[in-house]
Amino acid sequence: MLRQVFVPLLIAVSLVTGARLSAHHSFVATYLEAEKGTIEGEVTRFLLRNPHSFLFVSVEDDMGEAQEWAVEWGSRTQMRGEGITIDILKRGDHVVVTGDPSRTPGEARLRMRLLERPSDGWSWGGDFD
Repeated sequence: MLRQVFVPLLIAVSLVTGARLSAHHSFVATYLEAEKGTIEGEVTRFLLRNPHSFLFVSVEDDMGEAQEWAVEWGSRTQMRGEGITIDILKRGDHVVVTGDPSRTPGEARLRMRLLERPSDGWSWGGDFD
């Protein structure tokens, strides 16, 4: 009886845990961690969610055209532990973001390393691996 319950339970736990682990992507595969890029612009959206949060920033390109950048950040759970809430950044906030650029040439995407809001001196710097 114990075997009939334990073995299927063990298999189910293994499948769920394995699926969760394999679903997480490697930052090294997505971003150039040895390089840094900096953007400056206005917040358009802030999505505080799991598995990764995203900050979207409107940045003027070399031609003066607005381009939306996606900045990948930590999970909602990790960020809550750092005191970051959905209200910390508002649409229109002017920010400066430094991070790891995308491995895909021309992709407007960074992995967050440092965030500064010059208007009040608020900043965040850290790592969520």
